[in-house]
Amino acid sequence: MKRQWLNIIGKVTLTFTLLALTGCMQMSEMETDKEAGLNGGFEVTKNGLPVNWLMYTPNTVPNSDFKITFDKNNFKEGKQSLMFDVKNCSSTGGKLSPGFTNEFKESGQFEGEGNYELSFWIKNDGSKYRINSGGVSPMKGNMKKLIESDQSLKEWKYLKYEINVPKNRYLRMELNILQPGIFWIDDIQIVKI
Repeated sequence: MKRQWLNIIGKVTLTFTLLALTGCMQMSEMETDKEAGLNGGFEVTKNGLPVNWLMYTPNTVPNSDFKITFDKNNFKEGKQSLMFDVKNCSSTGGKLSPGFTNEFKESGQFEGEGNYELSFWIKNDGSKYRINSGGVSPMKGNMKKLIESDQSLKEWKYLKYEINVPKNRYLRMELNILQPGIFWIDDIQIVKI
């Protein structure tokens, strides 16, 4: 009987330890620079990451194989674009897939009731990607899928969306790579309209 209790106590302890460890897992990485503002062209970098973007990196995305780099030969604006070279990844999205998110706190949130124009340029070679955006608050949100596609884009494609942000909410954007391939993004701009 004593052995059974020790076995049960051991299993309970292991369960709580695993829960505590998974609850402490890092979900994203971020480098900041308030002077860089939005940094929608990904020109300002620190420690291999674009500043002011919450990045889902190889350090934070489980069961994946990918690199985040800056392509100085293939860009739409400035001197480089942000490139995801994905060999293996989950198709789940969110923090479980390569990509990034932003609530634009470092650049001054796009907040309050209003419409915002979100625009950017993308290229794609073999990957499947999804871009969501919407008005959120710390406990609520209305993220909508702007685009999800596996269409190859050999030339840069310009995309523009109007996002409605309700009262007491602020703008959020998220990009996920859902299948292996190479994906580029550049020149993200946000304008209140």
